[in-house]
Amino acid sequence: MFDFLEGYDVLGAFWMTVKLTALSAVGSLVWGTLLAAMRVSPVPLMRGFGTAYVNIVRNIPLTVIILFCSAGLADVFGVTMGAEDFKVQGFRLAVLGLVAYTAAFVCEALRSGMNTVPLGQAEAARAIGLSFTQTLWLVVLPQAFRSVIGPLANVLIALTKNTTVAAAIGVAEAAYLMKTMIENEAQTLLIGAVFAFGFVVLTLPTGLFMGWLSKRLAVKR
Repeated sequence: MFDFLEGYDVLGAFWMTVKLTALSAVGSLVWGTLLAAMRVSPVPLMRGFGTAYVNIVRNIPLTVIILFCSAGLADVFGVTMGAEDFKVQGFRLAVLGLVAYTAAFVCEALRSGMNTVPLGQAEAARAIGLSFTQTLWLVVLPQAFRSVIGPLANVLIALTKNTTVAAAIGVAEAAYLMKTMIENEAQTLLIGAVFAFGFVVLTLPTGLFMGWLSKRLAVKR
């Protein structure tokens, strides 16, 4: 029944999806946190940049961003991300595009978490001599992260599914292999079912674990 899978590296394709997700998740968390800090910054220039970035990037389709990273950065400006191999270059550019896009959603999730922190805590921190940066990193952000684990889980699940867009620039992840198999094999429904099941296996445990973690680390107010 599943003889059509012979000759195709399905596990390797999903491993590529996992690597795309993991690296993009780390990069998005770092960049998204910095953007969130900019959005609440007392410096107008930083606040304006953070606001403009989030509002612009969130309204651009991910496919356009991924294609810009490949056709724009690589082909026009010669950005190779330190890679000589075309496949490695495509992978790194895909991660860059996913980070640039997903960070906007991470930023908004964190900013909503910051709004749950009582204003009095920040005022108390400033009263004992902490700077804005110290107040943000020592008082506000730790509580914000704990309150937005659920929303961040949704962003991570969406990121896992969004990695399929990397197929547009030739990254050999799950969606790329599925397209190849559909072109070569006659078992279209079974191929779709196999890859759908694979994505469920990747995302369902993530959602369950993050939901448990959210309840475990919830801030009691």
